[in-house]
Amino acid sequence: MDLILLGKAVLLGVVEGLTEFLPISSTGHLILVGDLLDFNDERGKAFEVIIQFGAILAVCWEFREKLWKVATTIKTSTASRRFVFNLIIASIPAMGLAFIFGKHIKALLFSPIPVASAFIVGGLIIFWAERRQLKVNPSKSRIQTVDDLKSMDALKVGLAQCAALIPGTSRSGATIIGGMLFGLPRAVATEFSFFLAIPVIGGATAYELLKLWKNPVALSSDFTWAIVVGFISAFISAFICVRWLIHYVAGHNFIPFAWYRIVFGVLVLVSAYSGLVAWSQ
Repeated sequence: MDLILLGKAVLLGVVEGLTEFLPISSTGHLILVGDLLDFNDERGKAFEVIIQFGAILAVCWEFREKLWKVATTIKTSTASRRFVFNLIIASIPAMGLAFIFGKHIKALLFSPIPVASAFIVGGLIIFWAERRQLKVNPSKSRIQTVDDLKSMDALKVGLAQCAALIPGTSRSGATIIGGMLFGLPRAVATEFSFFLAIPVIGGATAYELLKLWKNPVALSSDFTWAIVVGFISAFISAFICVRWLIHYVAGHNFIPFAWYRIVFGVLVLVSAYSGLVAWSQ
């Protein structure tokens, strides 16, 4: 058993779990950490996608009552059917674009410099969105829970999610900030982002597993154990992060994350162009 590989898996799993649902880009962080750990080949990229499902299971567990209610009442409840329909509508744009352009995006943008640049741009967008949010009174919004979302609301959030195809943008950031710009209260946008992650990342995970299944050589014993360990690490750290974020958004804004993105992005760019870190191109 390759203990070094398992150590990398644990670290990447924790990074995934702590960043998946914050507006700071889990993919961007995984690309950067994977680059530093020299775990950024095709297997490494597949690993990063697969362990994301561990974070999704944390959401499923946290919201198990809601999901169970939807599953058991979908035939009789209009609200449950609308909830599922909204998730489908919001998932289609990003999944469609990923299917068409996914390979090209990975080839061109899955490297530290584009990620760092997206960190900075995303941070500036968060500043702008939060400034607009100051003029909004959430209590006067027609949307107070995710069950109040209409199909057009879901489609708008789904279109905003397309920006997350650029690594470093952040899927959760795109959906939360996009939702806020389209009039959703911060708490509702955050919760819908949690649920939207289930079909989107679930589909991406299934796709990567299918590719590995067709290439059994890549799925070695050590790599399989790395996936298991990374998966568990992602689940535990994501569960902690989701619990924290639910309480955080009740009384705080996303300005600290904007500063984090900008400072982190600048540090990566400085380290790259100064030669301090030999990032891959």
